[in-house]
Amino acid sequence: MFRVVSLTGPRQAGKTTLCKLAFPEYRYVSLEDPDMRVYARDDPRAFLNEYRSKVIIDEAQRVPEILSYIQTIVDEDAENGQFILTGSHQLELSQAVSQSLAGRAALLTLLPLSFEELGSAKVSMEQDLLNGFMPGRHAHSIPVPDFYRSYFQTYIERDVRLLVQLKDFVKFENFVRLCAGRVGQLLNQSSLANDVGVSSATIAEWLSVLEASFVILRLRPYYENFGKRIIKAPKLYFVEPGLAAWLLGIETETQMRRDPLKGNLFENMVVVEALKTLLNRGVDPRLFFFRDSRGNELDLLLQQGRELVPFEIKSAQTWHDSYLKGIRYFQNLAGERCLTGSVVYNGDQTRETERYKLIPYRQLSKFIDPGPA
Repeated sequence: MFRVVSLTGPRQAGKTTLCKLAFPEYRYVSLEDPDMRVYARDDPRAFLNEYRSKVIIDEAQRVPEILSYIQTIVDEDAENGQFILTGSHQLELSQAVSQSLAGRAALLTLLPLSFEELGSAKVSMEQDLLNGFMPGRHAHSIPVPDFYRSYFQTYIERDVRLLVQLKDFVKFENFVRLCAGRVGQLLNQSSLANDVGVSSATIAEWLSVLEASFVILRLRPYYENFGKRIIKAPKLYFVEPGLAAWLLGIETETQMRRDPLKGNLFENMVVVEALKTLLNRGVDPRLFFFRDSRGNELDLLLQQGRELVPFEIKSAQTWHDSYLKGIRYFQNLAGERCLTGSVVYNGDQTRETERYKLIPYRQLSKFIDPGPA
């Protein structure tokens, strides 16, 4: 057990609600409140005398200096679960916790709803991509365009302004929309810089901010000395596929069916579902993709110790044997380390053979074995 629990994740992912439901006896204080923030920053000893134990401190990264004082308290009291710290900016909170509370804090991540949490509602794949996975949108049935417009303006703009000194927010907004247009593709920072009209260094900073704020994620390539030239650029995805669809201007099922990026958005949704599954089980997500210079590729790769589990992701509803091409190639390359591959698709049938597993995308979590925790 740990004396401090740190929970990070996107804004509106349900961190506060989860903590209050799981620990109803704990007091709650938010450092988003300007008065509380000033109190904690100007007089941390008095603040922590008032909120000394069994307390949820929301948006703790806003006053990272209090963590040093928390360290002193937990070392003196030696009681498990004294403080629960939440934050929507993983870099600031995680770094502060690592520096001040190393060995004393458990680091957890909460992403938006998984399919398992959403339940078995029968909707189309296009609806899933449009609706997204934010708890607040589903709980209150807010129209999709209204929700994501507000989310972008209220949270992303505000958080970004806190983290970087933006000279031109219009360029930043254009940058985020261009990122959505590159979803599921190899990240080329020079190309983004040219299209936005800023330096590559600025693009690198903006990408780091979006990643730290749980807006995007970069899926790293898997590479070993296979005797092949392996692509080493990451692939770009959004933590919330519904936000990516809104940024692309896709608002109806008809538009989604016809959009050339539908397959990329579907791949994004499946990759994030795999990530959620592992994080929700308390497992360090070791997820990658594979691509070499000859165009041989594999959409998703789960590493379990020395073993590798390959996945192909297809937005079609009909099975084709050609879907196994990437899996077969990687199995031949990796040898005995590579386990049976799976094809995640937009169909309804589940099938398991000696060569592969066929998985409807909403059932992915049932087929992911995280291995030893």
